[in-house]
Amino acid sequence: MNGMSLWWWALPVVLLPILWHRQKREQTKTALLASARFLPAAEPKQQRVWRWRDVILLVLRCLLLVVLIALLADLVLAWRGDTVLVVPGTPPAVVAKEAGQRITLPDRDAVTWLHAHEREFEPGARLVVVGDAVMPAVLPRFRHAVELRTVAAPAAPAERHVAVFSDRVDDWRRLFAAAEGPWHIVVDAAPGPRTELVVWDRPDAPPAGLRAPLWRAEPPHDADGARALFAAWQRRYFGVRPYTAPAQALAPDAAAPAGPASGALRHWLGLALVALFALERIVTHVRRR
Repeated sequence: MNGMSLWWWALPVVLLPILWHRQKREQTKTALLASARFLPAAEPKQQRVWRWRDVILLVLRCLLLVVLIALLADLVLAWRGDTVLVVPGTPPAVVAKEAGQRITLPDRDAVTWLHAHEREFEPGARLVVVGDAVMPAVLPRFRHAVELRTVAAPAAPAERHVAVFSDRVDDWRRLFAAAEGPWHIVVDAAPGPRTELVVWDRPDAPPAGLRAPLWRAEPPHDADGARALFAAWQRRYFGVRPYTAPAQALAPDAAAPAGPASGALRHWLGLALVALFALERIVTHVRRR
């Protein structure tokens, strides 16, 4: 059970159907006979006979409450064993070297995913992260042994579109070609929807309808200046690519905080809740006939 959830304190509610079924639900009306006046007075006694439909209905209602509480408490069971956590984009040849069940992570942030899902793994499970995982800001702590077998993936050059208005277009093309690094610069003859930079290298004023996120009027003096320009552009508008976490083995830490519930059983508990509710309604209808 998830000790962090207060919904488990609602388990005594399961006693309510039991108490309800034990009570006398029907009041029997009695009429005195004329000859009854000569008999000694006695209180009428009723004995409730439990039928099989009553027992089934009671079990269904108790299970319905238990499953509802488990759903609200976000029950987590440790059911995963040794697992290989695969970062998206990892070559299949690298993954094939690892033994164990495989889980493809949603993104490169393996540490955040592990913190959210660590309660799903058995206490002695061995976890291996392969691929280009993001390096966290601080050294992570887990209750399981985690091995990071990370390899930095080559970054595909990002395509950046530039529109140049100049009498020296060829010089600008050579300058942008020399400045290419983690990006591929495409010089367009006219600005379009993908244009991110407009270079206006003319003495006259640009037209009022010319639009672009960035403008540049003064050309860099050399390729290093162009690289610095695009590096500043990348950091400001597209962010810095996260560093790859170094390959290392993290020893288990019993004092590490337990991660939150992950909702891994929420789908199945929801299906069980719907099925139990349908059965409870069916048995109630049959019982009333």
